[in-house]
Order: sequence, then structure tokens, then C-alpha cells
Amino acid sequence: MIRIDEIYDGVFLPRAMEHTNIGNDVNSNYKIGLHWFDPFGSTDFNDMCSKPPVAWWKGENNYSWQKNKESYPGDCTRVIFWDQEPLHRHRFTPFINQFQLHANTVRLVTSEYNSEDASWAKDTYGLEMDYYFFHGWAALDWYRGYNRTSIAQKFSERKPYNTFLCPNNIIGGERKHRIEMLQQFVGRNLLDRNLISFPDVCPYEGSSLKLLCIKYDLDCPNVKLPLMIDNGSGYAAKSHQIDLWDQANNSLIHVVTETVYLGNKNHLTEKSFKPMVMQQPFIIQSCKGSLEYLRRYGFKTFGEFWDESYDQADDGVRTYEIGKLLENINSMSQKEKASLQSAVSNTVEHNYQWFYGEQFEKILWNELEGMVAKW
Repeated sequence: MIRIDEIYDGVFLPRAMEHTNIGNDVNSNYKIGLHWFDPFGSTDFNDMCSKPPVAWWKGENNYSWQKNKESYPGDCTRVIFWDQEPLHRHRFTPFINQFQLHANTVRLVTSEYNSEDASWAKDTYGLEMDYYFFHGWAALDWYRGYNRTSIAQKFSERKPYNTFLCPNNIIGGERKHRIEMLQQFVGRNLLDRNLISFPDVCPYEGSSLKLLCIKYDLDCPNVKLPLMIDNGSGYAAKSHQIDLWDQANNSLIHVVTETVYLGNKNHLTEKSFKPMVMQQPFIIQSCKGSLEYLRRYGFKTFGEFWDESYDQADDGVRTYEIGKLLENINSMSQKEKASLQSAVSNTVEHNYQWFYGEQFEKILWNELEGMVAKW
């Protein structure tokens, strides 16, 4: 297992040093330089860490920074880690315009699979693209040890009252698809007997739901906010934490409203691993093909038990299809839900054991090793 807060210094930097055959002196004249962001989640140019240390000088253009040619040879490779956050063009463009490197090769590392935005970055800026599943490693680190506790009741032994659990926090910006999911909940009368959290004011943008709907030209759901789940804060836990254990024990399904929804890419975060750790089946609102993406890593989804064709639906209708699916499951009798619970139990157990077993980490490690070998 990798400590995710030490992945750059502890994993990637030593490997870069191995490939350059320069020993262990971080002040040596590297042929590979690594660049990542601290604090976690930032994509601000001023929050970039560079090892070995980088000498920058300000050019004639106040918005352009260039590498000191004397400090770094032209035959070097620079590796930019854009792996913590999604690759959005409006965020990446101002950064890369400042990041003018005198290097033969600039590599961009993302946690996006089959990403049209990664292809755009490659074609627009002449970058070499690399991929590894950063959030898989983050989930393994953050959720380690829960399999040694008795917090979660065994799924097959639960007697869930609620059809689904769906925590939400940030609802603006690139996460406005969560408003569209709320529209489905309200329009299909799914608020009763389900556990849904939804703020009245987006903590990221500081705007109310009404203002966000005006901004994004969305129909505003007719619902009294905030919707709260009784977990202390009332909303989703922080990324590195799992709470809502009692609520999970009392809910049949976990509805994951992921960070990224729009565009041709696969970008899943730790959110998609929470139901596996909490031993729940899941329905994921994310990019097209997200369930297929999870299956690449050995996890199982639930197409044998309910219609997962939503995963292949286009952006404009995928949330609608998820709402229709949830409505169908919600309308089942308690006996039918109990039968469904029994049917999916083996798949839920597989995902739990696969997450905490050796094979998932081995897949991630082989993927990471293959990426570094290309440097």
C-alpha cells in the first residue's frame, strides 16, 4: 500500500532517480524533473512543488514563466502530475501557459482514462500523456483498516428500510449534475424513505440552489433545502473519511454522484469506493462507461440484477435513466427488495474482498510501474 500523501516523494521521485542513474542527491543535475501540487486538490501554479528544486525567472510577460536554461539542460524530461483533480481545459490552460519549459519532453500525468481532454492537451501543447489510477491508491490508503472493524453489518444480514443513500455536498461548477440528480429525486417522488443530503448553499461557490439554476439554465427543483442526513454535519464526509455507517446499514443501495459527469473520459474518485467499503451495491452518476471502467480493475457491477444501460447513455439522458431505474427499484415491495438484496449479496461481498485483497493493489502497481518505465 502507498501512503497517498507521500506518493510523489516516496514513490515517483526515487523511481525518476533510478531512471536517470544519478544516485540519491536531489540537487544533482536531473534529466527527469517532477512537478505536483500541494496542498492536495490545488491546481494553482503557485502551489506547484518541483523536485529537484526549480529556479524560475520572470520573463517580459508577467504571465509567462520560464525555466532557467543554465540550471536545467535542454535534453531533460519534465513530468507534471495533474492526477489529484479532473483535467478541465479552463483550469489547465492558464497553468500550462505559465509552465514554459526548455525540455525535450513534457509529460502530463492524469487520472483520466480514455480522456478527450487529455487528447486535447496532447495535441494543443505537444505533451506526452501518462495515466494511472491515482484515486484507486487514495482510496486504499484512506479506507485501510475498515475491514478489521465491525462498524458495517454484513450486507446479507441487514434489514434496510430505505431504498438508497445519496450524500451530496458541492453542487456548483463542474458538479452541477448533482442538481439534475436532485431534479430526478423530486420529480419522481423519491425523497421519502430515502436518505439524501443536499445543501441550500453550495459550499464551493457560495450560491443558493436558485441562483445556481439561473446560472446554469436549469429548472429549479421545488424542494425545501437543506436536505440533511443525521451524521453530525448532515452532508457527505470529507474525502478521506467514511461515516454514515448506520445509514448504510439501513439502505439497500448507495447512489454515488461522482465529481465528473460530462465529457468523453473516465474519471472516478474515492467516492465510488465508499459503497464497496460500506458493503453496498451502487449506482454511479458519472461519465459514460464508468461501470465498464471499474470492471477493468476486477470489480463487479450489477447488470445481472438491474438495468445498467444508463452507463452507456449520452450525457443529456444518463441522469434521467438513473432516475428511472431508482424509481423502479423504489416502487418494489419489501419482499421484492429483500429478494434483490439476497441476489446481489455475492457481488457486494466480491467487491469488498477485492478492494481489501491483494489483486486490486497489484493491478494498480503494475499500471504505475508501466507508466514510470516510459519515462
